[in-house]
Amino acid sequence: MTKLSSDSIIYISEVMMPHKANVAGNIHGGEIIKMMDSAAYASARRYARSNVVTARIDEVEFHLPIMIGDLVTCTAQVVYVGTSSMEVVVTVDVEDLEAEGKKRALSAYFTMVALDKKGKPAHIATLELKTPEEEKAFAEGQKRYEIHKQRKTR
Repeated sequence: MTKLSSDSIIYISEVMMPHKANVAGNIHGGEIIKMMDSAAYASARRYARSNVVTARIDEVEFHLPIMIGDLVTCTAQVVYVGTSSMEVVVTVDVEDLEAEGKKRALSAYFTMVALDKKGKPAHIATLELKTPEEEKAFAEGQKRYEIHKQRKTR
């Protein structure tokens, strides 16, 4: 069985409130990573149609600060699928609601593992690639997967 990567696209948006910030009004990075993890979970769970857990977060890059009152939108999509694991790319766009335009604030790769009812890794559907962009993202995800696999066996 195969599935399209578009079956896994999830958007989560939230206006940042003061309880998530430091005294200067900057939103704590951990709050954003928690939001990203929730988006990655929903994306992977929708794709796998089973419970999933976060196994790894790679290459978290903060590009700009997020402030109280900003609208934050996380976009998550499965880009690589192995036997039971998936790589989900999560991007975070931020929008000052008093100005126009969105900016990329953050991005990361989440490795999620599908689990069966007994909590064991579950086999998931193959990813069907439709566009050159999807093929490129899959190849890059496969490279990261192989690098991590090699590190584990050392």
